[in-house]
Amino acid sequence: MRTATLVAGVLILGTVLWDAFETIVLPRTAMRKLRLARVYYRISWHGWMTVGRVLRSDARRERYLAIYGPLSVLGLLTVWAIGLITAFALVRWSQDQVPFVDAMYRSATTLFTLGSGEGIPRGEFERVMIVAEAGAGIALLTMVFAYLPVIYQSFSRREVRLTLLDAWAGSPPAAAEVLRRVAVAGDLSPLGDFFKAWEYWCSEVLESHISYPALAYFRSQHQRQSWISALTTVLDVSALTKVGIDGVSAWPAHLTFAIARHAAVDLVQVFGLRPDRGVDRLPPDERAALRRDLEAAGLKPNDSPDADAELERLRRSYEPYVAALSNRFLMPLPPWRHASGVRFNWHTSPKRDGGPHL
Repeated sequence: MRTATLVAGVLILGTVLWDAFETIVLPRTAMRKLRLARVYYRISWHGWMTVGRVLRSDARRERYLAIYGPLSVLGLLTVWAIGLITAFALVRWSQDQVPFVDAMYRSATTLFTLGSGEGIPRGEFERVMIVAEAGAGIALLTMVFAYLPVIYQSFSRREVRLTLLDAWAGSPPAAAEVLRRVAVAGDLSPLGDFFKAWEYWCSEVLESHISYPALAYFRSQHQRQSWISALTTVLDVSALTKVGIDGVSAWPAHLTFAIARHAAVDLVQVFGLRPDRGVDRLPPDERAALRRDLEAAGLKPNDSPDADAELERLRRSYEPYVAALSNRFLMPLPPWRHASGVRFNWHTSPKRDGGPHL
């Protein structure tokens, strides 16, 4: 019995410490399916989004889902702390047959450096346990203090560029809106800067979300915006430009499309998702309406049969992946074009200010 308890305590201790190392210190995502953090997020997010689906109000649902990201980080840290306390308590209990509740109490007070819980330690083993557990507690707190600022800095960098997308593409963003607004301004050259800026954004999202997967659960502060809708819109604009629009260079679009698709595919793999092959965001009638919108704005998209086939091929290469991300995080995919009468976020102000502000 004592041997089994000791082995269980050591296994739990090793599991928690290695999981914390992989999550916080290791600058890449471990792809093992059986990980404490992965199991924790799968179970907790499933329960959280099940409740979210019941909420009928979009605004209320979004506010509810937005709580999960920050709360999940604190929850994971709590799981680690409980795991360490339990592990050290089992090791203590295997060597000193005191009541298990007392062993948990000693372990908790030692982990949080409150003292041994029993005054002067009894024997060499107790002294070793106190030093080891206090060191583990300090290490855990140190990692937490380093982890939280990195998470929120990465979130802030992601959201700065995402918020700027409202002026380019509306809310929710739409690929046709980007091209239409640039065309109406009478100068297509800003598209080059657009692709360059979003190429870097996609690269940063890929790096940060692979290193810190919890970031994917952090939602935008603005309704009808999300990092998934922004990534999808960038892919849509890049695909349209790659197929061919008179007066717009296809090379910057090609570079942006490559890194954006790379981000979508890799993140699907990181979260263990299956691509949704059944999605079709641009059926023939919608594709015809999209072409009419672009032509009405003064643009000349490539309308050859080969162009339609190429656009279809490009869409099949990324839409199943962004659809899988959308389903997992309950973040809707954006449309290709906006219907008339859509009000964008920058057109509105809080209700207390009296409604629209133009």
